[in-house]
Amino acid sequence: MAKPTLEEERNAQESPDDPYERAAQTFPRLDSDMASRIASYGDEELVPQGTLIFERGQRNVDFFLIQAGEIEIFEIDEYGQPQVVTVHRAGQFTGELHLLNGRQTLVSARAIVDTPVVRIKRPAFRRLISAEPDIGEVILRALILRRVGSLKHSKGAISVIGSGHGGDTLRVQRFLTRNAYPFRLLDIDFDPHARDLLEGHTLTPEQFPVVLSPGKPALFNPSNATLADALGLAETLDPEHVYDLAVVGAGPAGLAAAVYGASEGLDTIVIESMAPGGQAGTSSKIENYLGFPTGISGAALAGRAQVQAMKFGANLAISRAVSRLECDEHPYLLHLEDGQTLRSRAIVIATGVCYRKLDLPNYARFEGQGIHYAATPIEQQLCMNEEVVVVGGGNSAGQAAVFLSRTVACVHILVRGDGLAATMSDYLVQRLSSSPKVILHTRAEVTALDGDTSLQSVRVAHRESGETQTLRISNLFVMIGAQPNTEWLDGCLELDRTGFVKTGYDANGQLLRSVYATTLPGVYAVGDVRSGSVKRVASSVGEGSVVVQAIHQFLNPEPV
Repeated sequence: MAKPTLEEERNAQESPDDPYERAAQTFPRLDSDMASRIASYGDEELVPQGTLIFERGQRNVDFFLIQAGEIEIFEIDEYGQPQVVTVHRAGQFTGELHLLNGRQTLVSARAIVDTPVVRIKRPAFRRLISAEPDIGEVILRALILRRVGSLKHSKGAISVIGSGHGGDTLRVQRFLTRNAYPFRLLDIDFDPHARDLLEGHTLTPEQFPVVLSPGKPALFNPSNATLADALGLAETLDPEHVYDLAVVGAGPAGLAAAVYGASEGLDTIVIESMAPGGQAGTSSKIENYLGFPTGISGAALAGRAQVQAMKFGANLAISRAVSRLECDEHPYLLHLEDGQTLRSRAIVIATGVCYRKLDLPNYARFEGQGIHYAATPIEQQLCMNEEVVVVGGGNSAGQAAVFLSRTVACVHILVRGDGLAATMSDYLVQRLSSSPKVILHTRAEVTALDGDTSLQSVRVAHRESGETQTLRISNLFVMIGAQPNTEWLDGCLELDRTGFVKTGYDANGQLLRSVYATTLPGVYAVGDVRSGSVKRVASSVGEGSVVVQAIHQFLNPEPV
């Protein structure tokens, strides 16, 4: 049976937040004035019936405004068959977020009839959305909603085939989810379609998950970097190009620096090892961030900030970590883990922190097989109607416990102290204390883990009473703080005794012009990686925005 088209899906009962129910915003029809202004940025041409104007996998696809006729947008499903996604008509336009970042498009487009269009090249498209703010608002909203719709309905998706509880399957799911790339999960343990798609293959458990992308070879348990390369998420960098500003890390602080740097005319690139958002990007809901009274998920906040940075022209190199900084020459040279290099006149260190781990036997064995560092909808689905343990007393632990309590049987919170009040925001403490599904264990710690291929039980010691108990737990959330990601700096600048970057003073202890300046000229640190910073999303965003002023002063010093 053929899949329903978007036209059919729009008539079905959908949730109120479904972009396909908001056709006027997701697939807007521009008025004659807007269409006329857009036409001045491109060239008119006639697309003959049946012509492909772009295909899935192409980069740097142009923007098309339909003047008359019809352009059909279609995807290729897991069986290699074309499926119509939607049809654009007069006054509508093609495109999705790939228009901003130049990555591979997820769908193809074909003229149903002879169709007059206005074709706008990507440089002119960038000028359009900047110079025509009312048009830019309509277009950007549509591009964002189309990607949200693709994620929700798995349009232009790849197929991930593996065990739903497998560690590498979960890793691939998290990578794709955090990078807003649509996919269908086919659980090999339950889904007959998974076995159909793998017919003729004899695979070992180590080869799962299998990733199938239309028109490309199958990938067997790919690394994140391999997957990023195959899907066109990674960028090829010009080693001879010199950027004004390189931002290392795309958490809230890094994205803020990118937005303000690019919007103020700096040639800006962001290098991120995993996905935009940093640790904040995994938060289920941030409720005390200014301007969002009902809260916003970390992923949504990061997604909006990423689009904002790209709108102003910032380049984002995703899934590539910086492995080393050469700091004895200027412009500075950054080495990436895949062997690429780039040069920049100024650098913002926004690499944040990595998760601390419990010092327990078998711990590494159960990472990805029951031990988690974030509570997202992926983990929530794994824990449905089960008991879980959250270790930690900070806001991240509190947000995770609140989020999980909606669907699990019980959340056990373990803290080594006497309570939560000293380490967690009051609104979270009150919410947890009033939940019948939350049990707080004070002066308690995990002392042992057990299981076969995945976690099955957790032993908890209560230090005050000396008693121990074994909880039948398959999912343990460890949120006990973090350590800075500064190994790549390798002696280039001063760190404090715990590895965070010192700022505000030079090597002789003299006060610097910027509180974010490091002991290396033109290199700044913002957000969680900075020694003495307040570990909050709002403060990280503030630091990332304010540091750009100091960068301008460094790049363009005032005459003496």
